[in-house]
Amino acid sequence: MTDLTLPIARQRPLDPPDEIIELGRQGSMHRMTYADGHLGWLVTGYAAARAVLADPRFSNRPDDMHPPIASRADLLKKGEFRVPPGFFLRTDPPEHTRYRKLLTGQFTVRRMKMLEPRIAEITDACLDVMEAAGGPVDLVQAFALPIPSLVICELLGVPYEDRARFQEDARVLVNLETKADDAVAALGRTMAYLHELIQRKRKEPHDDLLSGLIEGGELNDEELTGVGFLLLIAGHETTANMLGLGTYALLTNPGQLAALRDDPAVVDNGVEELLRYLTIIHLGPFRVALEDVEIEGNLIKAGEMVGVHLPAVNRDPSRFPEGDTLDVTRPATGHMTFGHGIHQCLGQQLARIEMRIAYPALLRRFPGLRLAVTPEEVPMRSDMSIYGVHSLPVTW
Repeated sequence: MTDLTLPIARQRPLDPPDEIIELGRQGSMHRMTYADGHLGWLVTGYAAARAVLADPRFSNRPDDMHPPIASRADLLKKGEFRVPPGFFLRTDPPEHTRYRKLLTGQFTVRRMKMLEPRIAEITDACLDVMEAAGGPVDLVQAFALPIPSLVICELLGVPYEDRARFQEDARVLVNLETKADDAVAALGRTMAYLHELIQRKRKEPHDDLLSGLIEGGELNDEELTGVGFLLLIAGHETTANMLGLGTYALLTNPGQLAALRDDPAVVDNGVEELLRYLTIIHLGPFRVALEDVEIEGNLIKAGEMVGVHLPAVNRDPSRFPEGDTLDVTRPATGHMTFGHGIHQCLGQQLARIEMRIAYPALLRRFPGLRLAVTPEEVPMRSDMSIYGVHSLPVTW
């Protein structure tokens, strides 16, 4: 079909749009018209998604991208909005390889596990404040956002007292309805802040990731700023939304909540299942074919754009039977919430550890945790490039 445009609106808050579900039943690859009229592709099948994301014949550079939805069209046209040097998520090898190699050692499983005591301490402190205040509270502001924000700030060496500056700009940048001028301004503010921070660290380095990169001497100030921007924004936006939306999913599925709360052996599987079932990256990833490529009998021509619909991919019944059901006991490994191929999320082990600590700690501290409003009253982040809840009023 050639008249498909990318649907965003959800009929049920925890499920992909009905149009996407129906497409998944029809096949794994579909013709899609992008917002500027470009005729490309949308992938909803698991095997096809892995094939696209692992193939070096597809580019991740922004120069040849087309806007998937109308609200992004002006942003791509805006001359001042450019991906900064060091923002390696939107680069190809060998540039991507260079940046990734410098950072991979900072995010190993071993190094992330060393952070567990500090993450547990931060989590307990948030719960102490909640308990002292009494319900109801907005779980996003009291718990879901502070934990990953403080962790990534300490890891990078960003003063946590400056969080209001970058959190607000992050909200502007991931809002699908943000005007191009506002996005340019938000990007400029955050980049200027990080550039100034890097100058201070050059004079007074500390035991943090940015100081280490500075001392390594392989990145210039522009690159350091771009790397810091990517890690800072991705390091708190993603996990914060998983903690918020995951808690909403559990509170509306009390049997699953009880299983995760009461059995420590379920926690690892439960976190993977929530990552799979919720798939908060609901817009992309996107790639552009550098040459003609055939995937599952479909010829993708050079220059054509391909979007991977991760929420659909993570519910493909050929890989996850009964994937539309939340089951925290399911071994959900192999999901693509963190992507696939060379651009697979660098901080995925940190995110996993944060969730493995935070969910059980919250549910055991407040065994009577419940929504303070009806499920229908919880505002969902359909208007953001990272899905979740804008707020989550809870009590106990």
